[in-house]
Amino acid sequence: MIDKNKMPLAIGIAFVAFTTQFGGGFASGAQLYQYFINYGIWALFMPIIAQALLALFFWYGLRFAFRNKTYNYRSFSDSFYGKYRHIFSNLYEVVYIMLICLAPAVAFATGGSTLNILTGLPYFVCTFLIGVFIFVIAMYGTDIVRKAASTLSVMIIIGLLVVLVPNIIAQWDTIVNTIARLGEGILPVGSKESGSFLSALWTSVVYALFQLASVGLMYQHVKPLTDEKQLNLSMIYTFIVNTVCMVISVFGLLAVAHNEELAKTAVPMLLLVQKGVGAAVLMPIISILIILGAVSTGVNMIAGLVTRVVDALEHRDNDQKASASKHMKRSIAVSLVFTVMTFCISQFGLLPLVKVGYSYLGYATLIAVAIPFIVHAVFSGNKPAQKN
Repeated sequence: MIDKNKMPLAIGIAFVAFTTQFGGGFASGAQLYQYFINYGIWALFMPIIAQALLALFFWYGLRFAFRNKTYNYRSFSDSFYGKYRHIFSNLYEVVYIMLICLAPAVAFATGGSTLNILTGLPYFVCTFLIGVFIFVIAMYGTDIVRKAASTLSVMIIIGLLVVLVPNIIAQWDTIVNTIARLGEGILPVGSKESGSFLSALWTSVVYALFQLASVGLMYQHVKPLTDEKQLNLSMIYTFIVNTVCMVISVFGLLAVAHNEELAKTAVPMLLLVQKGVGAAVLMPIISILIILGAVSTGVNMIAGLVTRVVDALEHRDNDQKASASKHMKRSIAVSLVFTVMTFCISQFGLLPLVKVGYSYLGYATLIAVAIPFIVHAVFSGNKPAQKN
């Protein structure tokens, strides 16, 4: 397995930023279609803008965390928002709760949609099976999944490259024709967008914003840094790697942008594999990686919430011995409640969750994170760093 602790610090932080964005949901292709390809020719450029914005906001937040030694999102919020902390710290708590509710629901939907395409079983049954799998692992195999999460994310990207590169080469003429048609204003199958520059730009900003919601999970990773140059370098790496991965994925998926079957699938990447080269070999590989990536996301988010709730309950107990005896029961109960809740949310379907759910998360992040970051940068962004 990949050990981030053995990486150079700048690469390690970039790697964490990479794995927070690229998992099973990204690998399905649903995000790319909903936020980029559906807007036509602008899909070739907007990923660059989205990743630049995300890297910039990440850099600003992580720089503050490094300078002020605030290594968890609550201490960061209380320090960053100052006299407004009672409002904005709690607003970010809402954003965080939205994130940990929505991400597992999308994981359920991603795994369920993939399983539905592979087996033909009803979507409800497929998401139920994914939910049972996630619940069991969240109870007994969390450590293993967390250790494997980074390795799995890299495997997903390698799997995507194995799928995308041969298909880009083999279907280059189709991709060029698609680009020409997009340039003429012929939008992808199923798109209900106008294809205007401003609508494409705004949607790419929304994409960056809902990804920015995870910035609170990043602050802990700047603790080992010794100077800001390492942080600056890590964000440059983050921008380059994330942009390259996204642009390659967009190019590959353009091969099926005008395929009539696209309107009927929730997992565009599987349609690309089905219609592309090496389908017999690549279909099971990418399907397994998408499902495992979804399970990994679901387990990590649910386990994080379980730990948070159970710790809060135990903190209120006067009898620590009795509290310890209730630990497993509480963990099971909280995990079950949260798994059932996210399973219910997942029944809205993958595409509505990606399009509508993540959009609302982006709007909430705009208010709680992006605007305060901009205001802070204007009025106090040049304060000198503290010496570590």
